[in-house]
Amino acid sequence: MKALYWTEIDDASWRLIVVATDEGLSYVSSPAATLDEVAEWCAKHYPGYTLTRDDERLGEYSGQLRAYLNGELTRFQLPLHVKGTAFQQMVWQALEQIPHGQTCSYSDIAERIGKASAVRAVGTAIGANPVLIVVPCHRVIGKNGALTGFRGGMDAKEKLLRLEGVLASR
Repeated sequence: MKALYWTEIDDASWRLIVVATDEGLSYVSSPAATLDEVAEWCAKHYPGYTLTRDDERLGEYSGQLRAYLNGELTRFQLPLHVKGTAFQQMVWQALEQIPHGQTCSYSDIAERIGKASAVRAVGTAIGANPVLIVVPCHRVIGKNGALTGFRGGMDAKEKLLRLEGVLASR
C-alpha cells in the first residue's frame, strides 16, 4: 500500500497541515483545516494510500514553509506530487511562474496558458490548487486589483501578500 505522510506547522501566526508522498508535496491545508478534513481530502484524491504522521520525513517541506512564512525564503525548491487534470496542471505551472512579491490577474493566467477566453475555468483550477503557498495562488488578484477568493481565506491571502511586500503592512 502506498503512503501519504503528514506533519503540522503550528506557530503563533500559522497552523498548516502538510501532506506528501514519497514522490513529493501533495497538499498544504488552509490555516483552519482539521486533520479530519485533510484525511477526507487525501482519501478522495489519493485512494488506496494510508495517511501517517512523519515529522522527520517531511522536515524539508515544513522547514521551507516555515522559512517562507518567516520572510527568509522567496522560492521553494520542493518536489511536487499533485493530481489534477491536464488543464489544472497547466494553470498550476503558470502560477509557479509568478515571482515572489508580484501579482497577476486571472485573465493574465488565462493568456499565459493560451486560453484567453477560459478565465472562469482558470479561476476554478486555481481554486483547486492543492498546495497553497508553494504553488502561489495567493498572488492572483482580480483584474481591477481587488483581492479575490482564496481557499485559505481572505485574511490568509492578505497576510501572505503583506509578507511578500505586495500590500502595505498594517
